[in-house]
Amino acid sequence: MSKGTVVLAYSGGLDTSCILVWLKEQGYDVIAFLANIGQDEDFDSARKKAENLGAKKVFIEDLRSEFVEHFILPAVQANAVYEDRYLLGTALARPCIARRLVQIAQKEQAEFISHGATGKGNDQIRFELTSYALYSDVKVSLVEKAKPCSAPTDLYLMTKNPDEAPNVPDVLEIEFKNGVPIKVTNVKAGSSKDKPLEMFMYLNEIGGKHGVGRIDIVENRFIGMKSRGIYETPGGTILLQAHLDIETFTMDKEVRRIKQGLGIKFSELVYNGFWYSPECDFLLHCINKSQENVEGKVQLSVYKGQVYILGRESPKSLYNEDLVSMDKQGDYDPCDASGFIRVNAVRYVRIKSRGVLYS
Repeated sequence: MSKGTVVLAYSGGLDTSCILVWLKEQGYDVIAFLANIGQDEDFDSARKKAENLGAKKVFIEDLRSEFVEHFILPAVQANAVYEDRYLLGTALARPCIARRLVQIAQKEQAEFISHGATGKGNDQIRFELTSYALYSDVKVSLVEKAKPCSAPTDLYLMTKNPDEAPNVPDVLEIEFKNGVPIKVTNVKAGSSKDKPLEMFMYLNEIGGKHGVGRIDIVENRFIGMKSRGIYETPGGTILLQAHLDIETFTMDKEVRRIKQGLGIKFSELVYNGFWYSPECDFLLHCINKSQENVEGKVQLSVYKGQVYILGRESPKSLYNEDLVSMDKQGDYDPCDASGFIRVNAVRYVRIKSRGVLYS
């Protein structure tokens, strides 16, 4: 007699294949779910493998558009970077996958979910926090992982070594509206993309060709240990640099100062698995509000592992060339600076009167 139905987040690899067989041996009916979020995968072979191993049903679903529109683009608006370097690719993918995992469990009236993430990492937290947030009655089936497979010789799959990248740059123009890209144009080729998934895939292609977006870091996992992470985010790196540029060009200084802090907190929440928390929802609303005037075009060059900003334009620019020019007075009285400086120096006088010296 069946112990119940389990929806397994299935990858087709060794770990989740062993988990599928173990769950069957323990008396569970297993539904395998494999998400396509853009990985290089033979999905037909994975389906056949799961069926041959005894899966009752196999769901393979294309979540690429959902992933880009609902998870990656909000992260672009936030300039989301964990610990100053990691662009959160995997961390953003987990709530997208887990949400669909939960939806399938609810549809199939499954009492359990299972996954192949290790308890030492972040992904178990991300999968399970999402599951409990969206399906509070679900039970998580814990399975010890199989012996780890050896890592591939070349860890980077999307990006070329910058030393082997083309000797001619690609020049792109990225147009933003409300802080999200709405059009990507290759200036020399004259070709354009204007749908979110197509834009992101194209930026991955261009960035990968030029070796953009590789990092090798030591990061702090949520559970408290440090780990080495090797990531490649070519499209995300290009978008981050372009968005930072147009945001600085169009956003008020003090609004941006606050928004930078929100972006750091948002990055921590995403990394730690709290995408569906009330505080993350609040931050998303605030960040989205901050992007109302982030509009315009950025031209950039992608070359030998780097992204170089060439220029920008916006109908909502806050830059005033006459005001900032050293050759023109503009709408500014230089005498005002003296009062401004004296007001800011008041605290220095008070500190000095107490005999406090700084060297």
